[in-house]
Amino acid sequence: MSMILFTCVVRIKDGLHLSASSDFHLDPHFLECRKRLNILSSVLTQYPERGTAKERDLSIHFHTSGGVSCTCIAVSSYPAVMAFCFLEEIRSKFAMSYNATCVSLASRPYAFLEFDRVIQKTQNQFNHTNCAQPKCDVAKMQEDLRLRPPALVSWEDMELVNGMVNGRAEAHLETAAACRMQPISPLGILSLILNIMCGALNLIRGVHLAEYSWQEDHQGIINVVAFLLPFMSCFGLCYLYLFYTSTRKIKVSLLFATVCLCNIYLYGLRNHWQILFHVAVASLSSHQILTRQVAEKPPDLGV
Repeated sequence: MSMILFTCVVRIKDGLHLSASSDFHLDPHFLECRKRLNILSSVLTQYPERGTAKERDLSIHFHTSGGVSCTCIAVSSYPAVMAFCFLEEIRSKFAMSYNATCVSLASRPYAFLEFDRVIQKTQNQFNHTNCAQPKCDVAKMQEDLRLRPPALVSWEDMELVNGMVNGRAEAHLETAAACRMQPISPLGILSLILNIMCGALNLIRGVHLAEYSWQEDHQGIINVVAFLLPFMSCFGLCYLYLFYTSTRKIKVSLLFATVCLCNIYLYGLRNHWQILFHVAVASLSSHQILTRQVAEKPPDLGV
């Protein structure tokens, strides 16, 4: 029977999961324990180097060092000293494989997928005591735990209630960079190119008009603004297409309206074909932004 059921390496500053074992169990107690481990991962900075959260059947152990935390779910009857020996061995192997720079640059969950095999192999060794030959000195670890007992984390501290963890806002496990968009389409590339071109045209006309207005016609400043606002709007539309932001629809609507109103105001300095071209490009860009969705997250198959 397996004693260590699941293992995960977490970046402590934001709770990003870097690598994990491939174990998956349908037992409701295990699934609940996985949820609580995910919550704990987001608040590890509040706890000391070692800690344990015990429940009737399962326990969570964690060992933090060098900006990462090695965590595991084990049956409650498994000796804590062996669990921490296991975590120390995982920590040592991870530190030999990846430096602090690699860890800090990781931007997506499970970025070190190749380390999963190391976790699985080490976990299998500790689950089969006859084959286990831990590099960690068990007697030394036992003495270390006696002198510095692991922090006891209550099961209730890892409860999620209305988006809050024990009264604190839950740290989001994925950064904004992890919110990935669907691949850029050929029509999207065309809209970006046309937007850049329109923005450049607006900037050139605006700068030339500004030089004339400041020297000769101070009333033309409004026309300068009417050229520069669409310039900024064009590049704003490019940004909204490339990167996900909240309230996308409102921002797209404001930028599209700015392009349309400014070009209508510039009628006379631009003919109706030029105005139609700029409005059409803004329409195409707005459509591409609103139809480009966030990429669906791949299903979590126990990792």
